[in-house]
This record gives sequence, structure tokens and C-alpha cells, in this order.
Amino acid sequence: MNKSDLVKTLAKDTDLPIRKSEEIVDMVFNTMSEALERGDRIEIRGFGSFVVKEYKGYTGRNPKTGEQIVVQNKSLPFFKAGKELKENINK
Repeated sequence: MNKSDLVKTLAKDTDLPIRKSEEIVDMVFNTMSEALERGDRIEIRGFGSFVVKEYKGYTGRNPKTGEQIVVQNKSLPFFKAGKELKENINK
């Protein structure tokens, strides 16, 4: 499912216009993105949690040339599925 599928499903299930459904979906994703940018943790009960993980830099290797490269510190979003979601998937 992609974003447009989610918008269509929301519009169909709630009898909302597509534009209003799109605004709602955008608002949810924007709010979640802003929270992660601030370093906040997002927990959706029964679904899972999102958190930003910090990774230290390291010396890596370019697989094509074999040349050593320095990989800088980075922050990446991480999703951990909740217990209920895992159980529903593994039925």
C-alpha cells in the first residue's frame, strides 16, 4: 500500500472527499516526521514504535574500487513492530 492507496481507503471508509482525506494523511505523516526530527519517540499501540537511532562513523570500503572511505556519523529512523502487529502477521 502506498500513500495514494491510503488516501483512497480513508476516503472510502469515512465518506470523506479525496482532498480532505489527503490533508489528513499528510497531516499525520508531517506530524510524525516533525516529532522524529525533534528526537521524539512515536508509539502507536498495537502497531509499533518509531525512533531515531544514532550511528557512529566508521572507515568503510568502496566495494567497486576497494578504496577506503570515511562514513560520517548519521541518524536514521527505525521502526519496531508491536506485539499485536507481529501476532496478526503470523496468524
